Amino acid sequence: MSDIPRVPLLIGGKLVQSETKEWRDVIDPATQEVVARVPFATPAEVERAIADSKKAFETWRNVSQAKRRQIMVDFAQLLREHTPKIAEVISREHGKTLPDAEGEVARGLEGVDHAVSANTLQLGDYAENAATGIDVYSIIQPLGVCAGITAFNFPVMLPCWMFPIAVTCGNTFVYKPSEQDPTASLMVAQLALEAGLPPGVLNVVHGGPDVANTLCDHPDIKAVSFIGSTRVGTEIYRRSSNAGKRCQAMMGAKNHSVIMPDADREAALNSMLGAAFGAAGERCMAISVLVLVGEAQKWLPDFVERARKLKINVGTDRQADLGPLISPAAKQRVEGFIQKGVDEGAELLLDGRGVQVAGYEKGNFVGPTVFGGVKADMSIYREEIFGPVLSVVQVDTLEEAVAFINANPNGNGTSIFTQDGGHARYFQNNIDVGQVGINIPIPVPVAWFSFTGSRASKLGDLGPNGRQSIYFWTQTKTVTARWQAHPREVNTTISMK
Repeated sequence: MSDIPRVPLLIGGKLVQSETKEWRDVIDPATQEVVARVPFATPAEVERAIADSKKAFETWRNVSQAKRRQIMVDFAQLLREHTPKIAEVISREHGKTLPDAEGEVARGLEGVDHAVSANTLQLGDYAENAATGIDVYSIIQPLGVCAGITAFNFPVMLPCWMFPIAVTCGNTFVYKPSEQDPTASLMVAQLALEAGLPPGVLNVVHGGPDVANTLCDHPDIKAVSFIGSTRVGTEIYRRSSNAGKRCQAMMGAKNHSVIMPDADREAALNSMLGAAFGAAGERCMAISVLVLVGEAQKWLPDFVERARKLKINVGTDRQADLGPLISPAAKQRVEGFIQKGVDEGAELLLDGRGVQVAGYEKGNFVGPTVFGGVKADMSIYREEIFGPVLSVVQVDTLEEAVAFINANPNGNGTSIFTQDGGHARYFQNNIDVGQVGINIPIPVPVAWFSFTGSRASKLGDLGPNGRQSIYFWTQTKTVTARWQAHPREVNTTISMK
């Protein structure tokens, strides 16, 4: 047990071994080997991290925009240089394939690159002589100590959607990664300090609900960003809002993709394979419902055969299409949903249960699974499975497809495959979903556009990334100023004279 590394906290610019008595094992999903142990930080340690960030804010807020920008430039370069090592850690603790892990770091880098441009977005307004001799202007200022809480599925990309832009705007940050795969998140934070973030500007604490609740409730934390499940996100938003702080909660999803009969068949089917089964379906933007319209319904047997040929293996196999799920509990949950689908009358066209990978017999593997004949009242349609399970719905018209999708309470992402511009325009105008792909299966926008999930998939007005993130991590102060002798007459009205 002594040979198993213990994941430290990051407080005050230093790696700190927790004094907690509560530790959790970090498991390799392919082998069940314990690869690290993560602490559930004590209340005193969390309090220390928050206090340290509060102290650091006093000076960090006054550091020049140019200096903060340069730190992000250097941070981005360090992330690029360390991508192979970080990807290996992601694959070992999460299970996703190395190419997918490398892609995650690249998408995280987009968030850092966007932070580099924050200076151009953090601009106020100025009106000279708004009234006689009076100037009015707005200034954009940081909030103070902010916090981020993320799920396990993107241990690098998700924090890179949070703290880079927050600290570049002049805030300090306390981050709680998932306890299931914390090491890559900590590595990223260390690189940010190596790039020049002063001690205390970014602190990392580990733990479960108690730590998350402290971040939501603490009066010194001014804003909380969360990405994860609907159940947890709803509670995070409630607690944070009740404590009088800003909160954004990006939550669960049931993402649909529509294939029209005029679509490019090869492109559409191959895109769906990756969107439904990549990362073993453990993506909040994974496509979990395929809506086949009209003649495209005839493509279903071909799609199932293609899915059957996908390679399942340990994440270090660069030829693998999908690796294991994060935990035995996740595997049990996904396989339970597959059985529910069978019990409720869906047609099981491809069963991913019982997968065995040679040499990794204890791995949490579930293969691509496809259900046909899925109805809106079935559990496999109503609930987010978070695994490689695709529900197929068949309709006659695009209008039916749009109505079906809009009836679902979630609004994270959707897409359409078509070569008809009229179909695409109708879809983007009438679909009630925050993020739309046209011949793009997973419409996660580049980081200089905001992540805009909607309805039950999001709580809070402002999303991560893009211009919205600047608004979320800052506050506007409006100044009305007169630089002249005091007026000689008394003015008891609201008018500016």
